[in-house]
Amino acid sequence: MAILYFSDVLRKVGLDPARVKLIRHSLRDKGFKKCYDENLVYEYTCHQKNNFSKGYDYWVVFVSDSSTFAKLHSIYRVCGSVPDTEDRIPQGLPASEAKGYSGQNAFYLLEVVDLLHEYEGKLIIDWGNSVLMWHQKGTTEKPIISLQPDEKKVFSGYEDLILTYDQLKEIVENPSIYEAWHTALSSVYAIYLIVDMENGKQYVGSAYGEGGLLGRWSCYVKTHHGNNKLMKEAVCNYPDRYHNFQFSILQILPKTLTPEEVINTESRYKRKLLSIVFGMNDN
Repeated sequence: MAILYFSDVLRKVGLDPARVKLIRHSLRDKGFKKCYDENLVYEYTCHQKNNFSKGYDYWVVFVSDSSTFAKLHSIYRVCGSVPDTEDRIPQGLPASEAKGYSGQNAFYLLEVVDLLHEYEGKLIIDWGNSVLMWHQKGTTEKPIISLQPDEKKVFSGYEDLILTYDQLKEIVENPSIYEAWHTALSSVYAIYLIVDMENGKQYVGSAYGEGGLLGRWSCYVKTHHGNNKLMKEAVCNYPDRYHNFQFSILQILPKTLTPEEVINTESRYKRKLLSIVFGMNDN
């Protein structure tokens, strides 16, 4: 039985739950997922139907995966709205979302509120079974499930390291939390393996440039394909494909090796795994 609800937290910081709208964005929604990956949650949230905020002064946004648990993302004060004409389309908004701007709905003017800033990304509630009701009243009781500590993540070790693209992105973009990971991955050269979990195809790559393995993998986070020809084609044909990429390490190499020595080791793994014949290596 829950003894603490999110409405209690709202009252504690001086907000009337009756004047607060709760919003749950799901990472299973492809449109939202694209915006989330591009740090456009605010812009995505601003676009709603007319009268969406009638009776509400504040919006509290949560982000959820496939479960009913949702993590606090942000709080906004509603400062009015304007028609969603094309000139209001935020820069960088995915085309799938931009096409919804027709002047028939509203673009809300939202002001970021820092009342719970220290709990954003840490406070988790249970949205409940009515997940299809993605916006609800602040008076709706949402049990607080946990409050995750703000602590540095311990490096798991090279041998056991297996990461999805989304996990790698979190590590690369949060150096203060993953300090040990950044230190470990940037201090070595490596032969790595990327597997497309959609079809099982493998890509063998090598890291021997500036920043070591971290520097090379950071390129995948930025580009989604690392500028590899066949991976780039896969992402071009299926834009969300990179979320299915799995990263692991085949062999750690010292930084004393020359690029030629690293590439020779990489070629040996390509022959062993037949990644040119059956995988995503093109040479």
